[in-house]
Amino acid sequence: MKQNAHLNHLLWLTVATIFISTSGALGKFIDMPTSVVIWWRSILAAIFLFTFCLYKGISLKINSGKDHWTFVLGALFMGAHWVTYFYALKLSNVAIGMLSLFTFPVITALLEPLFSKAKPDAIHIVLGIIVLLGVYILAPDFNIESGQFKGVLFGLISALCYALRILILKGEVTKYNSTMLMFYQVAIISIVLLPVLYFESTANITTQYPYVIILALLTTAVGHTLFVNSLKYFKASTASIIGSAQPVFGIIIAYFFLKETPTIHTFVGGALILCTVVIESIRSKKT
Repeated sequence: MKQNAHLNHLLWLTVATIFISTSGALGKFIDMPTSVVIWWRSILAAIFLFTFCLYKGISLKINSGKDHWTFVLGALFMGAHWVTYFYALKLSNVAIGMLSLFTFPVITALLEPLFSKAKPDAIHIVLGIIVLLGVYILAPDFNIESGQFKGVLFGLISALCYALRILILKGEVTKYNSTMLMFYQVAIISIVLLPVLYFESTANITTQYPYVIILALLTTAVGHTLFVNSLKYFKASTASIIGSAQPVFGIIIAYFFLKETPTIHTFVGGALILCTVVIESIRSKKT
């Protein structure tokens, strides 16, 4: 029974990974200013999640003042992660944007002991190095002096924000429903980004709304809620490393929908990343 439950948790974490992977192609494809895209993504996801909470009778009550600040801080890092990530996609391509973001498992593994009582785990450093090697191989013609440097830089900033958001929320997933947590995240982001609508044009929403709805519902409301829920069953660093399959899925999606053709580097680097996913999946079963 315990083995079946573990496999079930791994399955849902994988589903979350695939859904979140659609953000790369969608972020590159949607023709609107980055901050506007993130606002629409957040407000629509908030509506979807609020409706679901009402339907399921999920409580939206926050138990303490301290948790209020945790929710806000987590949301701010989440918003910063999305905005910088989409800038990385716009400035470079799906491969570079996603791969530079996926330094976050290494950052998470290094920072986790500072946020919890967990002891530093040497294997996570080793797996992180393998992921970085896979990322380096996956990024063909990686040249820090090229025009793609800004894309990589924004991807690295996004990675740091994402790691901090995961670690901040790690303690909350045992106290609150994951759907409720995600609702507050996107609701806060939509409020914080509301002023951008005054400065940026939203006219293209009339032609882009199908893709924005997919981004809000599938990628955000479903994918990120499932990922947050997985933190109940795995260490943050474990979930992050398993989630490192996202660039592989993202590059495949970009190939079919954006005609971004992968190279031999993609297959070799992707194989290294998937290797760390398999290793961490087996290790997490034993812990």
